[in-house]
Amino acid sequence: MSTSSRKAAMAKKDSATARPPRMKIKKGDHVVIVAGRDRGREGTVIVADPERQRVVVQGVNMVRKNKKVDYQGARGAKEGGITNTEAPIHVSNVQLVDPDTKKPARAGFRYADDGTKVRISRPGGKDF
Repeated sequence: MSTSSRKAAMAKKDSATARPPRMKIKKGDHVVIVAGRDRGREGTVIVADPERQRVVVQGVNMVRKNKKVDYQGARGAKEGGITNTEAPIHVSNVQLVDPDTKKPARAGFRYADDGTKVRISRPGGKDF
C-alpha cells in the first residue's frame, strides 16, 4: 500500500467517526434570515439538524409538495393534493435576534459563576 493511499484511507476513517460541528442555534430560537430569497423575514426554529447544518424556520422557505393519496382520513375521506411546507435552510443563512435591540446578532458562550455554559449575544454580551 502506498503512502498516499494509506493517508486517504486514514482520512476517510477519521471523517466517518468525527462529530458534526456544533450549531449555536437551537430549536425554539427566534431568528432572522440574512441571506436568500426570504432575507429579512423572522421566525421560530422548528427543527435543528446539526449533522446536516440545517434548520427549519416556521413560515420561511415555503415549498409546495405534491402529496399522494395513500391513506384515508376521518370518515373515509381520501386526503392528498398540493401542500405547502417549510424546507430546511443552511444555518449560515440565519442569525439569532437580539432581544434588546431586535437586530440580528452573533451568538457566543461564556461560563456563569456556577460553571454552567450560557449563550450570549456577541455585540452586547447579554444572555439570550
